[in-house]
Amino acid sequence: MKNLRLRSVLFAMISVLLMSGCTVSYSLTGASIDYSKTKTITIETFSNRAAYQWAPMAPMLNTSLSDRYNSQTKLHQVRRDGDLVLSGEITSYDQTNKSIAADGYSSMVQLRMSVKVKFTNNKNHEDDFDRTFSASREYDSSQQLAAVQDELVQQMIDDIVDQVFNATVAKWK
Repeated sequence: MKNLRLRSVLFAMISVLLMSGCTVSYSLTGASIDYSKTKTITIETFSNRAAYQWAPMAPMLNTSLSDRYNSQTKLHQVRRDGDLVLSGEITSYDQTNKSIAADGYSSMVQLRMSVKVKFTNNKNHEDDFDRTFSASREYDSSQQLAAVQDELVQQMIDDIVDQVFNATVAKWK
């Protein structure tokens, strides 16, 4: 009986020691950052250089970019000289007729947005890029753009921010 009890205690102690030496690491955000080397990010203000201007668009993009890196990484945002640097501009924002109805008028309109992004990884310049990311959404031509613009622009921004995040820190190119 005493021998069985000793074995149980020994087994429990060995199990605890073995399990404390093992760790499982995973990320639900998809970010693959070596935080021992990369600690900061600078997100410069993206301006709107598109021919068609809608004033809230650039602030919406800037806020969404900042929020994504704050919520899904441990990187500290700094005003300048970050280990990672994002800069760029909105290069296009336009709408085109997507499909024509039987009466000859447009039935669907496509809204499209493009953002040019320059990414600099000051810890590994092989990751640097200068690329354009785009997104589009469609809406029924019976609706006024002003009625759907807020929602559709936010959806496009979310899509573009996903693309930028994946290309910069998740390495999904």
